[in-house]
Amino acid sequence: MAVSMTNSSETELLLARASAGDNRALADLFEHYRERLERMVRLRLDRRLQGRLDPADVLQEVYLELAKRYPDYAAEASLPFYLWLRMLTGQKLVDQHRRHLGAKMRDAGMEVSLHRAGMPQASSASLAEMLLGRLTSASRVAIRTETRIRVQEALNTMDPIDREVLVLRHFEMLSNEETARVLNLKTSAASNRHLRALKRLKEILAETPLVDDRSAPR
Repeated sequence: MAVSMTNSSETELLLARASAGDNRALADLFEHYRERLERMVRLRLDRRLQGRLDPADVLQEVYLELAKRYPDYAAEASLPFYLWLRMLTGQKLVDQHRRHLGAKMRDAGMEVSLHRAGMPQASSASLAEMLLGRLTSASRVAIRTETRIRVQEALNTMDPIDREVLVLRHFEMLSNEETARVLNLKTSAASNRHLRALKRLKEILAETPLVDDRSAPR
């Protein structure tokens, strides 16, 4: 069960306890962020591995790595805790891609060089599925395959950095400051790219049948 944390001071308290060797506090921190991390893994998991690789297995490896490396992180803390934990998760996901896909991973362009330490990119196919999942009513049983393909192809026309900003802000729920740090951008540049990406997304959705662009991320 996820641990509820209502403010940053509670998080800071758990970080302090974890730094003092409290393994329960470290586990509580991980559980607090598990849902966000799982969403990130699902979004960035290569489609060829879906159904073969459970995100929970990736997160289990992340937790073991967290327990091993947290003392070193606590000694320096050069990144906010969640961004560091997210980076660990990305590294483990890259490891899984390499393990299962090998050379095919490079052919698919899986790593985004913009990310520190490399990060599997969110594919336009996965992003299209998430958008359609958000933007269609529960009464619709299925979305036609051609509609999903149309959204996917349209997303491919977006600037890659703008698309990544959209993913970070609206699917990984990072703040503008966190997004700028992850992509090594100025906060003003990240904000401008976000606005441009939203505008382009609304254009894409307006051109797509069966999708109501009023429900687009804002």
